[in-house]
Amino acid sequence: MVTTVIFDMDDTLYGEVDYCRSGFRAVGWFISQMADTPDAETIFNCLWEEFSGGNRKTTFNAAFESLGIDYDGKLIESAVEAYRSHKPQISLPAETAEVLDKLSEKYKLALITDGFLPGQKFKVRALGIEKYFKCIVYTEELGREFWKPSPRGFETILEELEEKAEMCVYVADNEKKDFIAPNKLGIRTIQLIRPGRLHTKEAPNSDGKAEFVIKKITELAGLLEKL
Repeated sequence: MVTTVIFDMDDTLYGEVDYCRSGFRAVGWFISQMADTPDAETIFNCLWEEFSGGNRKTTFNAAFESLGIDYDGKLIESAVEAYRSHKPQISLPAETAEVLDKLSEKYKLALITDGFLPGQKFKVRALGIEKYFKCIVYTEELGREFWKPSPRGFETILEELEEKAEMCVYVADNEKKDFIAPNKLGIRTIQLIRPGRLHTKEAPNSDGKAEFVIKKITELAGLLEKL
């Protein structure tokens, strides 16, 4: 019997690409305030073209070079900070809200999310999801060494909710890191594969595979009933 459902946030409750788009707009505005730079929309478009084309590691460097913007390590750091600290223009999909409303009537809900603060907290507020969860764990607050696949965040949820692992289910997207710890702890796992998700690499071995896979979050309630 399942009593608790633990959720990942990015690319699980909403499409993370929406956050990326919002972040690049914030960086576009930030850079446009400097002397001798293009307007914010032009900078955003270049950043987005790099990112959408698959450049996920040197997006800022490549875009600035393309736009003829002089930059150094300090400017890149400032752009990264503008991205991470911006207040995102994102919203919770209607189907996700409906699912959370329904599940919160029957199960205890918890959230665990990796990522740099305050960005993750800004996301939670922008999505308006605090009201659904009995427990929210920002693994950054535990220490970066406790980001997934560390089990510490999951152990924290179990401790705070006074719950047994076998009574819990974890719903997330990323095979590379999300399911290793809950699988070891005895938490049942469900992978949600959203269209357009950012992290598509498969787990290197069975330890990282989810027990179940769904394509839409609206499939979740029915699967939980079967469990």
